[in-house]
Amino acid sequence: MRKFAVILAGCGVYDGAEIQEAVLTLLAIDKLGASYQCFAPDISQFHVVDHITGKETNEKRNVLAESARIARGNIKPLSAFCPGDFDALIFPGGFGCAKNLSTWAFEGDQCRVIPDVEKAVKSMFEAKKPIGAMCIAPVILAKLFKGSNFTTGNDPASGAFIRKMGNKYSPTGHGEVIVDKIRNLYSTPCYMLDATISQIAEGTENIVKAMING
Repeated sequence: MRKFAVILAGCGVYDGAEIQEAVLTLLAIDKLGASYQCFAPDISQFHVVDHITGKETNEKRNVLAESARIARGNIKPLSAFCPGDFDALIFPGGFGCAKNLSTWAFEGDQCRVIPDVEKAVKSMFEAKKPIGAMCIAPVILAKLFKGSNFTTGNDPASGAFIRKMGNKYSPTGHGEVIVDKIRNLYSTPCYMLDATISQIAEGTENIVKAMING
């Protein structure tokens, strides 16, 4: 049975992991006969956003504790990740990828990827195991790799960044998956496009299936 490591960035589209993408990714992994373990960094969120008003609040929250809400408590700190225990690594989207797992939302071209995320990605890459990213998460991979091919749908800002980092950007529609077979990297747009939840289910299942099938 293939085992996926799923890296979460909190809980909520505006300041953490996109919940529907995260849950549907877990469903797709299970539906396709694989298993998963969720991980998240044990760090403070950059900020907390009220998901009704869209405004920042004065709350302080922890990325690991918030991600545990999605994982029903079955989660480990990303510092404990061991590439030898897994066959694939995948990032659901949500702006926590650009705020907590990296600084892309604030620093753009000068952004950094947090050390535990970079270590996990590079260790899986060196082991020649598939790495997937959906929604805005491909900006993380674009920062760490050059000469690859990624998609975030048809978003101008992230597309420009991906190109500036020395990669190709491929516009895509719902459910499409861009595959870099040489580097074993996979991306799909999900909620970077206006979407229904069934279209998100299609996208998450397609990327997981592509990663399993190689």
